[in-house]
Amino acid sequence: MLGGCLAAMDEKDLRNNKWSKYRGENETKTQYVAVDKMRMLNFLVLVVTMLLSGAAVSHGQNWTVGGGRMRKVEDEYLKWIRHMGSFKHSLFQNTKNKFKPCLTLRVSKKPKAGGFRSVQKAINSLPLVNRCRVVIHVAAGIYREKVEIPAMMSYIWVEGEGAEKTIIEWSDTADHMGDNGRPIGTFGSATFAVNSPFFIARNITFKNKARAPPSGALGKQAVAFRITGDAAAFISCRFIGAQDTLYDHLGRHYFKDCYIEGSVDFVFGDGLSIYEGCHLHAITDSYGALTAQKRNSLLEETGFSFLNCKVSGSGALYLGRAWGSFSRVVFAYTFMDKIITPTGWYNWGDKNRELTVFYGQYRCSGPGADYGGRVSWSRELTESEANPFVSLDFIGAKEWLPKRTHLAIKSPPH
Repeated sequence: MLGGCLAAMDEKDLRNNKWSKYRGENETKTQYVAVDKMRMLNFLVLVVTMLLSGAAVSHGQNWTVGGGRMRKVEDEYLKWIRHMGSFKHSLFQNTKNKFKPCLTLRVSKKPKAGGFRSVQKAINSLPLVNRCRVVIHVAAGIYREKVEIPAMMSYIWVEGEGAEKTIIEWSDTADHMGDNGRPIGTFGSATFAVNSPFFIARNITFKNKARAPPSGALGKQAVAFRITGDAAAFISCRFIGAQDTLYDHLGRHYFKDCYIEGSVDFVFGDGLSIYEGCHLHAITDSYGALTAQKRNSLLEETGFSFLNCKVSGSGALYLGRAWGSFSRVVFAYTFMDKIITPTGWYNWGDKNRELTVFYGQYRCSGPGADYGGRVSWSRELTESEANPFVSLDFIGAKEWLPKRTHLAIKSPPH
């Protein structure tokens, strides 16, 4: 059902929307079904994670975890269906993250005994169902490889020696033919893809080397990083690409002090994410869009919040466009260069979305932050309206982020 709805929406966009050529609407229904299966797989993965973490399971209808009685599995499953795409309200909100490493693997261009020459080989050496925090230390160098972490391999931490020193790169685009003779699509184009929960990356660059496509080109989406797992954190990382750089696909995520570069929809997906202190840099020579957030229902608790960020670059840039009918994006305390279009936001060619999207900014600065020319269906938020978006509670951080990141997000000095 969901796959059919998405396919129908994309067909309409192809007919009516001048932007549709940028978004991957030509992807097959099979790919949408695959996304639905991935959502289900994440649900099942977290079941396994909870059980392996020492959950006590009774033989009755209810599950007991840590001495506390939980709701019936059936009820929670139905609730999960209603909130598909948001793990904040899932059965597994009490599943704990793990930070103390049980194993460190080393990747280097010139590995010593016991080391690996590629990140994927290091990942492949681990058990499919991983139960403890594994740190993969990647030495300085450029690693030309395509990497994917499977859905049940939780608790992986990839650590570079500096975002400008450790680089993982590839150059797939959505129209690249896969082993099955079909285009891999936007979903499959990622240089680095994570399907499992509790992932951490720090001090590393993820890059898709595909060139920025000319206006009107089809099938040129080129993802540098896709995060499909819940409860992921990215610290001092760089994400470099052109069209569709960072696929913030599903789950709760925290990006801190990261650099994200692209042209069209270079932060997109249906995640529930905070971007704090990040630099967002556009490289378009015409029109581009920073975000394409895909919240499709009032019930979905997803959205992007950009806090204390900087937006710079070239061309004319929309802050976002409404990929989903209930798309939700907020910018707070963010510096915006003059590249931001006065209107700020684009309705994806569908005026009905103007009634349901939530687009706002709060105490932003810079020549591109002037709210006077913004579309009438965006808003300049009040303090009370902004508060839910400028707290780490927005992503349920206390459940899964390291304690040292549990800091109140403060406004910059005025």
